[in-house]
Amino acid sequence: MNIYQHFRPEERDYIDKVLQWKNNVETQYTPKLTDFLDPREQHILKLLIGENGDVNCKLFGGSQDNERKRGLIFPDYLTANEEDFQISLFEIQYPAKFVTIEHRQVLGTLMSLGLKRGKFGDILVKEGQIQFFAAMEVSEYIKSNVESIGRAGVKLIEADIAKALAVKERWEEMELTVSSMRLDTVISGIYHVSRQKSQLMIQQGLIKVNWTIIENPSFLCDDQDMISVRGYGRAKIIRIDGKTKKEKWRISVGKQK
Repeated sequence: MNIYQHFRPEERDYIDKVLQWKNNVETQYTPKLTDFLDPREQHILKLLIGENGDVNCKLFGGSQDNERKRGLIFPDYLTANEEDFQISLFEIQYPAKFVTIEHRQVLGTLMSLGLKRGKFGDILVKEGQIQFFAAMEVSEYIKSNVESIGRAGVKLIEADIAKALAVKERWEEMELTVSSMRLDTVISGIYHVSRQKSQLMIQQGLIKVNWTIIENPSFLCDDQDMISVRGYGRAKIIRIDGKTKKEKWRISVGKQK
């Protein structure tokens, strides 16, 4: 059976990587800890590792509600604890009375360190308090190299991950009918913009599907896809409910509030 037929062509490299991780754990009896994975990568990891083989996998991102999580692949005779995921939590101290720091500024500063996105987990912002998760192996490097974010001088303090902020995303569910599952058509339906505008946004690189920029308007969306439109927020396809008598697609979508 061709395993790739169940996934998109652009996911093939990641699939090969997961299969190699699995093989290494099976043959070397040594656990494999991944970087932080986005939810689509987590989904693929769980599908490929399975639940009834000689190898197990667990996911943890610092707290259970986190979006980005590290994966731990391990022989089935071992168990996994939270400490095994080697995650650090940083609290950002800054003069909150005088300046505002946004999520995108934190991410931009972290990415400017030259580290991969996979070395950082969720960035939590709540009522002026800001935290972020990072892979423990780069913690000292981060502390030594982050002194400012935007125009604000900052100090990073490592905190117990049990003290992570509880930041709940809110989603508004709605039902749509679209003429096709093409990306430009789906975006037009979700965000109430014209087809021409949705095509322009796609061509300008403003659209991500499953955390990857998609520049092809005819890209076909699927069940559980996460769509991000710069300036408009995020949405996810909760389920595809089938076709109407007029051959249009009925879909249920969650839109971030």
